[in-house]
Amino acid sequence: MERKLFGTDGVRGVANEEPMTPETAMRLGMAIAARFRGQGGALGSRHGRIVIGKDTRLSGYLFETALSSGIVSMGADVLLCGPLPTPGIAFITSSMRADAGVVISASHNPYQDNGIKIFARDGFKLPDQVEMEIEALAFGDTLARMRPGPADIGKATRIQDAVGRYVVFLKNTFPKERTLDGIKVVVDCASGAAYKVAPAVLAELGAQVISLGVTPDGKNINDRCGALHPEKMCEAVRNSGAHMGMALDGDGDRVIICDERGMVVDGDAVMALCGSRMLAKGTLRQNTVVATVMSNIGLERALAARGGKLLRAQVGDRYVVEEMRRGGYNFGGEQSGHLIFLDHMTTGDGVVAALAVLAAMLEESRPVSELASCMVRAPQVLVSVKVAEKRPIESLPGVLGLISKVEAELGAEGRILVRYSGTESKARVMIEGPDEGRIRAWAEEVGSALVRATSGV
Repeated sequence: MERKLFGTDGVRGVANEEPMTPETAMRLGMAIAARFRGQGGALGSRHGRIVIGKDTRLSGYLFETALSSGIVSMGADVLLCGPLPTPGIAFITSSMRADAGVVISASHNPYQDNGIKIFARDGFKLPDQVEMEIEALAFGDTLARMRPGPADIGKATRIQDAVGRYVVFLKNTFPKERTLDGIKVVVDCASGAAYKVAPAVLAELGAQVISLGVTPDGKNINDRCGALHPEKMCEAVRNSGAHMGMALDGDGDRVIICDERGMVVDGDAVMALCGSRMLAKGTLRQNTVVATVMSNIGLERALAARGGKLLRAQVGDRYVVEEMRRGGYNFGGEQSGHLIFLDHMTTGDGVVAALAVLAAMLEESRPVSELASCMVRAPQVLVSVKVAEKRPIESLPGVLGLISKVEAELGAEGRILVRYSGTESKARVMIEGPDEGRIRAWAEEVGSALVRATSGV
């Protein structure tokens, strides 16, 4: 079956336009309830229970209502969390023994977009096969025959203390013998889902917190703030003399750190920093960090220098987690700031990652700039271009010729990766090599060729 709805991270699109319409959302809600019928004591022996949370987008109300209507119409109950980070929904789903969890968010995208992603009862994102089963139900003709009678429809209730439960969980990931007393932290919540959670966790651990992006209005999520725009965080760290800054994205599942000088420390550097310390403590399973094909070769070299290994998965934190579970690994992530500490959380969690960096800073009594120096970054350029159509790269001879030319020029000193985005109509060209000027020119040349080839020009 061809996937119609789900991309690399759930369903995503412009709010109130297909596929992100209330009609499709309601069908998805029905399909989710139907798919998890009978799973672990769900529908059949009792009403199923499905958790719904969201970020702060204006359209969240629309999809919360539509999904709830679909779910209760199929005889399952809905547990509403309101605005809560994506990993918070995963936590609530598993801790409350719900049958599934649904997050309404388009992550780092502007407020006009929205999305729907689903967690299984164990708090892990669904594999491709289960998403396809949900699609088949949503677009098929079996749902009408599965509807219960009037006495068996579900109901929706609100979890009043969802934020408090998640704050307690997050604090418990921090070493119990330590506090953040005397530590000043800048946190940029991107006017998104973590706007209550992140400042509360830091403050309750004793930190002096300088909060940015904590007044959401439905339209300012990710607007020149947060993980995509860390400049404000960096400036605030420099101006305030903070020990560290952390910038979350709209749904709080990824983070960009900055050191005490206001210099960005991205996901690769955090993986090097934390992975090196886990290697030293003997807590990194199989001495392996799982990252993606986009991660800088400097991360691979940093781990190798300390007896560790880097395993690469395809782009998408879900695929990193799948590889971690398949191989029995406990730490991995993406350059973009999705950091997965599988000993604590089933998915990327920006606050968990930031707390891990703060713990390392306290344990070693060293500033973040020194901790992050364990990785020397190789020059890397990433060019994103809009494409009219995602035609297979192997069917574009002109683009393939350019890629081969770049590969020959780079030899063993670098690499090139060309791929389509799983959530947007874009292509990404990533090149690593010793000369940043040359690799940038090559990346732009390949990107231009992709635009022409996919538009038929």
